[in-house]
Amino acid sequence: MKGLGTAVLVICLVPCTAFAAELNIATLSCSKYQNEVLNPGDTPPKVDSINMVMWLFGFAVAKSGAHVMYGDALPSFGFALDAECKNNPSESLLEALPHITLNNAHPMDLSALDCATFESRHQDSARTDPESETTIMMWLLGFAVGKGGGHMFDAAAVNDFGTALQTQCAKHPDGSLYDALTSVHTSKPWK
Repeated sequence: MKGLGTAVLVICLVPCTAFAAELNIATLSCSKYQNEVLNPGDTPPKVDSINMVMWLFGFAVAKSGAHVMYGDALPSFGFALDAECKNNPSESLLEALPHITLNNAHPMDLSALDCATFESRHQDSARTDPESETTIMMWLLGFAVGKGGGHMFDAAAVNDFGTALQTQCAKHPDGSLYDALTSVHTSKPWK
């Protein structure tokens, strides 16, 4: 009987854990983002902080109108967002992001990178460093959501998004990664 109670508890908690990763950045205040999402004290964080900041970075780039990935800019983006949130704790993340100056060193133009090249790099990285590849995919997911006008962070969507992007690139290997990201968001909005 004791095993059954544990099984029921696990089954009940799994949906709560999955739900915790979905966040509305239009209503999530900087204070809650910093204190309850990323640094919740004694409880485990609701989301992986690097992946969330990477998603926010991709989202911010898309919202700025740019279509480039800045390879060395994640730390400066994260520190700038942290400073903006500390100075304006009641501001929502959506309101905070336009105040972040994007470090544009070493840009990789998504419209100049063809899908075949991206997929080749993606597959190699997925085999050798899957954690880093997930982090890059979070940036791309954030970019697609920002480009599509959404504002929901959903960490659980990264695998489906990656599969959809891979499918799109397989259909159009000579097309740009930027076009693939736009098509993937149009075919299934990622919130």
